[in-house]
Amino acid sequence: MTSTLEQVEKLLQMLSPSERAIVARWVQDDASYRFPGIEKTLGVCGGSACIVRTRIPVWLLVEAQQAGATEADLLQSYPSLRAEDLLNAWAYYRANKEEIESEILENEAV
Repeated sequence: MTSTLEQVEKLLQMLSPSERAIVARWVQDDASYRFPGIEKTLGVCGGSACIVRTRIPVWLLVEAQQAGATEADLLQSYPSLRAEDLLNAWAYYRANKEEIESEILENEAV
């Protein structure tokens, strides 16, 4: 039986250099627990993690992506968003999946 780390190593070998760079950024962001461009403000969007400069919650972007929206769709639908904002949102989601999934469920019930 191979370990998860061995599986990751095999998968990394299959990636292009640009894909490896993306994965490296994900790992760096997740390991540092820093999420530039993401903020939580008491009283704004129920305290949910949002994109700075906006009131767009991360859970909303994740929910839209899960429903089939592409990054291009999101950038067109939310003109104040930048591509970097989406990268930050995805990194936050990967590190806080349970929190974001819970917020999606809470908001579906409303």
